[in-house]
Amino acid sequence: MDTVDVIVLGCGAAGMTAALAAHEAGASVALIERFDRIGGTAAVSGGVIWVPDNPRQRAAGMDDSREEALAYFRALDHGDLVDETLEAFVDQGPETLAFLESIDAMKVALLDGYPDYYLDRPGAKPNGSRALDHDLFALGELGEWADRITAIEEPKPMMLRETPLGGGSGIVDPQELQRRMGNNERGFGQAMVGRLLKACLARGIEPLLNVETKRLMREDGRIVGIEGVRDGQDFTLKARSGVIVSTGGFEWDEDKRQTFLRGPMDAPASPPTAQGDGLGLAMEAGAKLGNMTQAWWAPTLVVPDNPWPDGEQRAMPVLIERTVPHSLLVNRNAERFCNEAANYSALAGAFHQFDPQTYDYPNLPAWLIFDENYVERYPIGPRLPGQPVPDWVMRADTLEELAHQLGVPADGLTQTVSRFNAHANSGVDPDFERGSAAYDHFYGDRSREGTAVTLGEVDRAPFYAVEIRMGLLGTNGGARTDGSARILGHDGQPIAGLYGAGNAIACPTGGIYAGAGGTLGPALTFGYIAGRTAARANA
Repeated sequence: MDTVDVIVLGCGAAGMTAALAAHEAGASVALIERFDRIGGTAAVSGGVIWVPDNPRQRAAGMDDSREEALAYFRALDHGDLVDETLEAFVDQGPETLAFLESIDAMKVALLDGYPDYYLDRPGAKPNGSRALDHDLFALGELGEWADRITAIEEPKPMMLRETPLGGGSGIVDPQELQRRMGNNERGFGQAMVGRLLKACLARGIEPLLNVETKRLMREDGRIVGIEGVRDGQDFTLKARSGVIVSTGGFEWDEDKRQTFLRGPMDAPASPPTAQGDGLGLAMEAGAKLGNMTQAWWAPTLVVPDNPWPDGEQRAMPVLIERTVPHSLLVNRNAERFCNEAANYSALAGAFHQFDPQTYDYPNLPAWLIFDENYVERYPIGPRLPGQPVPDWVMRADTLEELAHQLGVPADGLTQTVSRFNAHANSGVDPDFERGSAAYDHFYGDRSREGTAVTLGEVDRAPFYAVEIRMGLLGTNGGARTDGSARILGHDGQPIAGLYGAGNAIACPTGGIYAGAGGTLGPALTFGYIAGRTAARANA
């Protein structure tokens, strides 16, 4: 039976960071992946990493501190923060990034001006600096492994900071873009996953794919390995120091989703590999759970005829579309129900609003309504300005006709749009304060001034609508850990030999999405902590 020091389950950003940290601490490592692709949710993400007081901030002379970061989180706490894990993230996040940069596993830059999400809270940074973007990475450096990255078929030859999502223009010189395409250079999460994988391969950590772990092996109360199946054959591997669970969330497992998640959710933006395998293993080992009703929520758009390779429905987060002018969101009663430009994670509260009188969720279904001004200037899903409007977008010459197509009250829609237009014309939204916060402006049309960045009348026919669904970027509940990333049992004591990181554990920041990259900052940090802790377990 083969034996290594540390087994890492899950080959996403947290798992590869854990493997690198364990290796650099002197341990032999096996990196195990259930599926035939690498990167998981991180590979299809924007790749932004949120870490306070990070090395890029310090190099740029920008002020931040442990105290400010903790004050910011605690001002947002609704009872789901655990001091030990929160402080471990804040304290060791900068060290994690410095470590990854030092071994060429990461190359990042500040996202200029990208604000924290809750600027009214103490410790928030209105001018950004905590959110980091990745430099381009040429996938050809991975050789045959390049074809194994999730969503490799969808090239992203731009850095996020060059796109409207990151505050850029979205325009790259055509010759430069052609050069990048020819060199297979990628940005976003693909750049992050590519660099992490390259660093693993350079150290002889070659992922073992298509391994379905069925059981954690236990001897004398300690986790000592895994048993499973690989390519139809029994697979067993022992670990001297322990097993790190970093297998992602559980949003694609119907039973776990029904058991744990609060509120409706039917259109996740993550890949279908997020099936909660690691959570099941941890539960069987007696893990204490936390944060199980929470997720990294996001309104999403389902584009027909664009499934994942296995045929599952694919959805994409809706960020720019609901923030730019000449658009508004309405519910089944044709009423506005939120600040459309609010941050995506917090916006779930509006979609999850429950009406006890009707015993229903009145803001689902919801529709994004927009006009011809919008179509000429802004994107909708994969459709770019100037391109034909696809058939899956509903279209009508009048608001009354559009209301009929949607099945909402025609009088209600015309009244709602009329009221919205009056507010947009005045530059003030007294109903939901759209445009009043700095964050509201970031994804808007910054060629305009003031609240016109996000407020614009919906008054030019034809009129359009698409359904906006309730989705998520990933779940963030799972096994509870301590500040050393050791998974805890029901008695609150560490389960010997078992560690966790990423969306497989109860997130160190609870349900708080502090800013862009609020998922990946804690995931990478606890991957780093778990790898180092596990490597030293038998030192």
